[in-house]
Amino acid sequence: MTRSCTSLDLSAFETTREAVAEDPTAGRGAFRTETTWEDGARARTTARSFSIETDEPAPLGGTDRAVDPMELLLASVGTCLTIGWVTQAARRGVDFRDLRIEVEGDYDLRGYLDLDEQVRPGFTGLRYTVHVDSDASPEELEEIRAAAERTSPMFDNARNATPIAGTITTA
Repeated sequence: MTRSCTSLDLSAFETTREAVAEDPTAGRGAFRTETTWEDGARARTTARSFSIETDEPAPLGGTDRAVDPMELLLASVGTCLTIGWVTQAARRGVDFRDLRIEVEGDYDLRGYLDLDEQVRPGFTGLRYTVHVDSDASPEELEEIRAAAERTSPMFDNARNATPIAGTITTA
C-alpha cells in the first residue's frame, strides 16, 4: 500500500479556507454526538453515520470490551494532530513514508474514585511523540509540528478549558 500526503484533497481544503476567509460565518457550525447506554459501563456513541463503543476496564467495573473514554481523548488528540501533520506537509510539498503519533496521559484514580477531592479525575498531563519517516529537513518538520499544534482543534480543546453546560430531561 502506497501512502502519500498528496492524497489529501488539498484543493478542497484551500477552497474552504478561502471561503471562510471571505465570509467568516461560512466557517461556523457544530458537531453533534449521541451516546446511548448499552449495559454496565458499556455505551455506544454515534456521530453522523459512524459509531464508537466504549467500556471501562474490568478493575473499574466494566467488561473491557471496548476502548475507555479516556483513551478516546488520547485518540482524538492523536488523530487530529495526524491530520494536521499531513495537511501542513501537503501545503509545503512535503511527503511522509510513515507517520505515527503516540499520545499518553497520566491519571490518578483517587480523583475518579472520589477518594481525594484535591486530585482531579481526568488526566494530569498529556504528551505525544511523533514518529516520522520523511526526506523533510528538521527545520521543515519543526514548522509542520508548530503549525499542526497551532491549528489542531483537539489540541486546543485539551490545552484550554472549553466551557461545558448540561441539562436534564426526563421521560
